[in-house]
Amino acid sequence: MEALKSCYGDGSSDSDSESAPSAPTSAPPAVFTPLPPPPISLLDPTTFLDLQTGQTTRVRSFPHVDGNYALHVYIPINISSPSKKELSAFLKKVSSRVPNLNVVDVDVPLNILCQHDEKLEQVALGREFHISLGRTVPIRVHQIDSVISMLKQKLHIQRQYWIDFHKWEVFINDDHTRTFLSVEVVQRGLIEITKQIETVNTIYRLHNLPEFYKDPRPHISLAWSPGDIAHSLKKVVDEEMKYNAGKSFKSIFSCKFKGIECKIGKKAYVICKIPDGQ
Repeated sequence: MEALKSCYGDGSSDSDSESAPSAPTSAPPAVFTPLPPPPISLLDPTTFLDLQTGQTTRVRSFPHVDGNYALHVYIPINISSPSKKELSAFLKKVSSRVPNLNVVDVDVPLNILCQHDEKLEQVALGREFHISLGRTVPIRVHQIDSVISMLKQKLHIQRQYWIDFHKWEVFINDDHTRTFLSVEVVQRGLIEITKQIETVNTIYRLHNLPEFYKDPRPHISLAWSPGDIAHSLKKVVDEEMKYNAGKSFKSIFSCKFKGIECKIGKKAYVICKIPDGQ
C-alpha cells in the first residue's frame, strides 16, 4: 500500500475542481480561517501553483476512504496569448462588479490580479485548463489497470478538431456552496466532445462508477465564488455580454483538440495525443 501511495498519492489527494459540466460538484468548505492571499509580487508562472499549498479552501466532493484514488478524465486546454487579452478584459469588468471572485485552483482574489494586467494573464489564464469527460470519482486500486486499459482502447484513435468557447456561462455545484464563472462550448467541437463523454460513460458504467450529467455542457471554469451567487453573477455576465454583442467575433476563443488525459490520484496518463503539426 505504501508503494501505491508513493505512486498515486494517498486517497485524499485533491481532484480537479472543474469535473462537472452542468453542475460542478464539491463538498461544503471545511471550517477554518484561510491564510491571506500571497503578495502579488510572488505570483508568477513558476511559483503560483506552489502558493496554494496549505492555503486552498477547496474540498474534495467525496469523503476520503483509504485505498480510494480520485479519477478524472479530461481534455487539456491552453489559452493562446492573443485570446488572453480579451478574456482578461472581460474578467476585469465582471470582477469590478462582483468583488468576491477567486481564480480557479490558485484561490487568489481576482480583483487583486486585475490590478496587474501581466499577472492577470499569467496566473488566471496561463495554466492548463480541463474540459471534463467524466465525473471526478473515487476508484479502488484493483480498478485502475482496467479503467486505463479501456480508456486507451476506446479513445486512442481520435481525429483533430477545433473547439470554440463561444459563451460565458455561470455554473453552480450540486450543494450550492460554489458558483463558477466559465466559458462554454456550444457550437464547434460540441459533437465530438459529447461522443467522447458517451465513451467515458460506457467505461464508467462497466466499473459501476457514476456517469456524467445527462445533458453535458462542456466548459472550462476561470473563476469561482463561495456560496450561491448564480443569479447576481449571471445578471452581470449577461449585461456585459449584451454590451459586447455589437462587436464582431465568432467565439470567445478557439483551440485545437490535442488529446485526452486521465489523472488517478497524483499520477497522470496520456490516453491519446494528436501529434504536433496535424
